[in-house]
Amino acid sequence: MDFIEVALKVNAEFADILTAELGELGFDAFVEAEDGFNAYIEEDQFSEAEMKEMLQHYAEHVVVTYTVQRIERQNWNEEWERNFEPLFIGGQVSVRASFHPKPEQAKYDIVINPKMSFGTGHHETTTLMIENQLTLDHKGKRVLDMGCGTGILAIMAGELGASEIVAVEIEDWTVENARENAELNNYSHIDVRLGGAETIAGEEPFDIILANINRNVLLEDMPAYKAVLKPQGWLLLSGFYTEDLPAIQQRTDELGLQYVSHREKNNWVSALFKAI
Repeated sequence: MDFIEVALKVNAEFADILTAELGELGFDAFVEAEDGFNAYIEEDQFSEAEMKEMLQHYAEHVVVTYTVQRIERQNWNEEWERNFEPLFIGGQVSVRASFHPKPEQAKYDIVINPKMSFGTGHHETTTLMIENQLTLDHKGKRVLDMGCGTGILAIMAGELGASEIVAVEIEDWTVENARENAELNNYSHIDVRLGGAETIAGEEPFDIILANINRNVLLEDMPAYKAVLKPQGWLLLSGFYTEDLPAIQQRTDELGLQYVSHREKNNWVSALFKAI
């Protein structure tokens, strides 16, 4: 399957908003550019008409121009190698590609070869999730990562001492990439599954559930998360904006999940809840 690359020129203030909107349309990888960003989607999922309709909603607020080109899947490695810069998160976590040297000062070192998957740590939501993970005791814990993308959060759970890790993703090629990254970081025991919330029905309960997806999916699937969360267990969410937090909190209140705290970065949020 080949991919469509849409290169958007847009004011930085609207880049995150459009990233979220394109995510709703099926785009699942994004690379920052000097004057905007590039978005990627499988060729058979792309509808330029839907994208134009979405962009039209913002026409009164921002000027957006774009170009579209088809790229072969095997060329993706070349694309991310040109753009993937190593990160250092929370003063402890190195996130790098396999061709980057390991930084000496890193307490935790994660190697990610993202291919077309979301989750290199460059997006605010991934960074916020990792910062929140650093505050939780993972040692000997059973952890679930919903919408795992590259598997970075599942791997972080392993770095923090989790004993059992299940990761779930809806795209088969993303599952393949998550498994590759898990093995690359010596966590081949991470159970990476293809599917959605239905794959965890009846599961043995988890101590920690991680879900970095989007507002609508979180609201819809939260009952499924709660059903497999241990009493006093932790639910860590991201993929939504500051203005979405009240709706998220209302849903967690209904399910008996207590709000604990949240972090913000560029209007993105990662919130922590505890099962009562």
